[in-house]
Amino acid sequence: MTVRGTLYTVSAPSGAGKTSLVNALIESIDDISVSVSHTTRACRPGEENGVNYHFIDVEQFKAMVKADEFVEHAEVFGNFYGTAKSTVDALLATGVDVILEIDWQGADQISQVFPDTVGIFILPPSIEALRTRLTGRGQDNEEIIEHRMAQAISEMSHYVEADYVIINEDFDRALVEFRSIIQAQRLTLDNQQARHGEQLQKLLS
Repeated sequence: MTVRGTLYTVSAPSGAGKTSLVNALIESIDDISVSVSHTTRACRPGEENGVNYHFIDVEQFKAMVKADEFVEHAEVFGNFYGTAKSTVDALLATGVDVILEIDWQGADQISQVFPDTVGIFILPPSIEALRTRLTGRGQDNEEIIEHRMAQAISEMSHYVEADYVIINEDFDRALVEFRSIIQAQRLTLDNQQARHGEQLQKLLS
């Protein structure tokens, strides 16, 4: 019997390094995948449809909402984002751990549908570092950056709702901490009994 994977929500303010950490984690651990969400925002340079997001128009998104296809959905910076329940269920059923890169509101919605979800929040080391990272992207004008900074301060107050918190001051150290969370979760009593139940029983016979 295939053991069901663990669902993780990873939240962070824009500029905290969430996506870079998730990408590095996926490359360094087996049997873990990122669930690809749907969004109405434009595809950015370097992104690929079906890999980074499923890029759809507003009409398609609203049709999926009406059909109750999303386990969570929200409007962020004027664009819609949503996670399809069927996508998450299919991945978890194969035994693969699944990561959802999602804001704190979405993480809250997810945990209500999937109570065993493990929440991880990534924070920058300081407000100054966050501003430097947002400015260094070279993608947004000053007005957008100021809006993102104000939004970030509000978002960061919700770190207390997560199970784990990573402060991304040093990328390599943050990645080690991130990997440790996944590895520790796989060694919990419930997961070890599910994966090695027969072996554990033989030890006691």
